[in-house]
Amino acid sequence: MISGFDRYFQIAPCFRDEDARADRSPGEFYQLDIEMSFVEQEDVFQPVEKLMTELFEEFGNGRHVTSPFPRIPFREAMLKYGSDKPDLRAQLELVDITDIFEGSEFKAFAGKHVRALPVPDVSAQPRKFFDQLGDYAVSQGAKGLAWVRVAEDGSLSGPIAKFLTEENVAELTKRLSLAAGHAVFFGAGEFDEVSKIMGAVRVEAAKRAGHFEEGVFRFCWIVDFPMYEKDEETGAIDFSHNPFSMPQGGLEALETQDPLDILGWQYDIVCNGVELSSGAIRNHEPEIMLKAFEIAGYDRDTVEEKFAGMLRAFRFGAPPHGGIAPGVDRIVMLLADEPNIRETIAFPLNGNAQDLMMGAPTELDEARLKELHLSVRKPQPK
Repeated sequence: MISGFDRYFQIAPCFRDEDARADRSPGEFYQLDIEMSFVEQEDVFQPVEKLMTELFEEFGNGRHVTSPFPRIPFREAMLKYGSDKPDLRAQLELVDITDIFEGSEFKAFAGKHVRALPVPDVSAQPRKFFDQLGDYAVSQGAKGLAWVRVAEDGSLSGPIAKFLTEENVAELTKRLSLAAGHAVFFGAGEFDEVSKIMGAVRVEAAKRAGHFEEGVFRFCWIVDFPMYEKDEETGAIDFSHNPFSMPQGGLEALETQDPLDILGWQYDIVCNGVELSSGAIRNHEPEIMLKAFEIAGYDRDTVEEKFAGMLRAFRFGAPPHGGIAPGVDRIVMLLADEPNIRETIAFPLNGNAQDLMMGAPTELDEARLKELHLSVRKPQPK
C-alpha cells in the first residue's frame, strides 16, 4: 500500500517459528493475504464476510452458514465464552458473578474472580454427569468444579449449596434466570485461568447436555482488541497483539488514556472455535507509531533505527490501509471436518517440526556454514 498499490490479494506461503497444535502447522502454512488502501474496518469486513459465506456454502456439504457474522468485542468474548475464539455452536454462556461473592465468608470464592455457567434441562442427568464434567475441568487445569442443582421449589442442592447464603441464592437466581431443572457450574481464581478452564467446560457441558448445535458453521468477528497488556511478572506495559495496528482514537487516545483502556483496530474471524484469520487497520502515521512504541517502552531512537524504512516511507505519505489474511489450511480443515490440520496438508511436519519424507532438517557441515557466514551454538550437556 505504501508503494502505491490500491488493493491486492495473493495466496501466500508463510513461514513462522510456532509450536504445533491441532489447528496450527509449524513452519509453513498458506494465507489468503488481502490488503486495501483507503479503508476502515467495515470496508474490510464486507467483502471478506461475503467471500467466506459463499465459500463455506459452496464447499460445506450442505451445512448451514450463519451470516451476517456477529461482532463480539474481545472483552465480552472473554467474559461470556472464556475465549477470544468462541465456539458459538455451544449454546451456553458464562456469567461474571464476582460481585456477588465480594466480602463473602465462602473462602473458595471470596476475593477471586468467579464465573458461573448455568445449564438448563439437566434434571434427568445422573450424578455421573456432574462427576465427569468435574474430571474434565481438572484435565483443563482446575482443582475441581463446584456446582449446584435447582429443585422444583427453587432451592439449591449440591456440594457447595450449604455455603451459599439466602442473599447469594436470591441473587444467583435472578442474575442467572434459574429455574427448576437448571444446574450451575462455578469457576474461581485469576481472570485468565478461570476464562481458560470455564471456556473449555462451557463447550464440554453443552455437548454432554444436548445444547450443542451440529452441522453448522457459526462465524463471528472478534473486534476491539486491547492495544496493550501488563506483564504480570514485571508490571511493564507491552503490546498485546499487533504493534503496527492503528489505535482507536489515534494520537489523542495514546496521549490521554490509560494504556490498558486503549483499543486497537484489530479483528479476527472465528468459525466453530477456530481462528481463521487476523487482520487490522494499519498504523500509517509516523508520530502515532512512535508514541505507540514509546508507551510499550521503546525510545524514539530505537524505533527510528529498527523501522527506518517504514517510517521514512510514511513521512513521504502513505494512505490509510488495512487488511486480513485468512488461513487456507484451516479453512480446508473445517470444510473437510478434520479435527487436526495435519490431515489437510500434503506433507505435514511432525510435532517436532521435522519433515519425515525429506529427512529435514539436517545438520550442515562446517564448510557450508563458513561459506554462509553462520555459526551454530549447540547446547552444552548438563
